[in-house]
Amino acid sequence: MSAEETVLAGTEKPERNAKAKSIPTRKAKPAARPGKLQPDWWSKSFAGAVLGLTLALALSGLFAWYGPGGIDAPDKRQFVMWSIAPLWVIAFSLVFLIPTGRRALLMMGALNLVAFGLLFATTYIHSGGLQ
Repeated sequence: MSAEETVLAGTEKPERNAKAKSIPTRKAKPAARPGKLQPDWWSKSFAGAVLGLTLALALSGLFAWYGPGGIDAPDKRQFVMWSIAPLWVIAFSLVFLIPTGRRALLMMGALNLVAFGLLFATTYIHSGGLQ
């Protein structure tokens, strides 16, 4: 077999076309500054810390009234007291899923108004206020 027959038989690999168009790629967005807090984080943290705590207090108060055994159930005070921390952590965590800090403050404030409204209405009704 001669050299020409070997080339014609296809034993050599064809060279790639150097002028082929490349596939366009998307440019990556520049990364945010790693050490800088976003302005929303302060308002979200405030909403979670302060309004989350007050919401946890109101929800535990509602559980004290409407939970099993009513307000005078034995050993219920201890459970209600220890339920505040997990409720606060849940509220504090979920507040960061809200897109903006202003909306977080408004939503947590509205939830607090509803929860405390229900709590005050409950204590008013159970104290004999509607006779």
